[in-house]
Amino acid sequence: MVACFTEPRTPPKYSDVRKCPNAVTILSIVYNHVLCKFLVAIAATTAIRVPLTAITEFLARHRPRRIVEPDAIQAAVAVVLATHTSGDPELLLIKRAEHEGDPWSGQMALPGGRHEALDADLLHTARRETLEETGIDLSGHPLLGELDDLHPRSKVLPPIVVRPFVFGVADRPDVRVSDEVTLHLWVPLSELRASSRRSQVVIRGVALDVASYVLGPHVVWGMTERILKPIIELTD
Repeated sequence: MVACFTEPRTPPKYSDVRKCPNAVTILSIVYNHVLCKFLVAIAATTAIRVPLTAITEFLARHRPRRIVEPDAIQAAVAVVLATHTSGDPELLLIKRAEHEGDPWSGQMALPGGRHEALDADLLHTARRETLEETGIDLSGHPLLGELDDLHPRSKVLPPIVVRPFVFGVADRPDVRVSDEVTLHLWVPLSELRASSRRSQVVIRGVALDVASYVLGPHVVWGMTERILKPIIELTD
């Protein structure tokens, strides 16, 4: 069998086949042509579906920006990426329950929350909050890397610094949402990227024009959109 890694030329002509000394050679010509076509198609497909590899390589090179604000609330979120047979990783998103006085009430978000005194560090915070909110135990899943610290752009929001941690899971884990969460979504990264657009949102009676990802009735915007953007842009 002859391996082929470049686009084969035109199929063998009848005149070429007539020059073959026997049927085995004829079959060999046809077989190798079909095989080469198949290998080229597989290579092209694989080249398109490598976003998780790109994300892993990006995170290995990335030196996350850190924000030092001693008086700010410290928090962490988990960017949970599940592998899929299509080769397109899926992201876990949640919708927060509505609570009086919570500035992020009812919004689409990533699992996570505030650092507590018993947390060893912010990585522990991300894992603990994800377990509490979704029932997913990330302690047995690889940490792919960390993203830049972020804080809200709006002055009316509490002073908080959020650190995102990126995890990879082999398959979609079972999700059991707590009373802090109303629903969850697994969204392919390619679908999320395709949904990027400007949106109008109303917060405390004020209409805002924001960058967002729109998934049916759900709008992902604000800090969550800013956290996800560097990863989504790797799928270009």
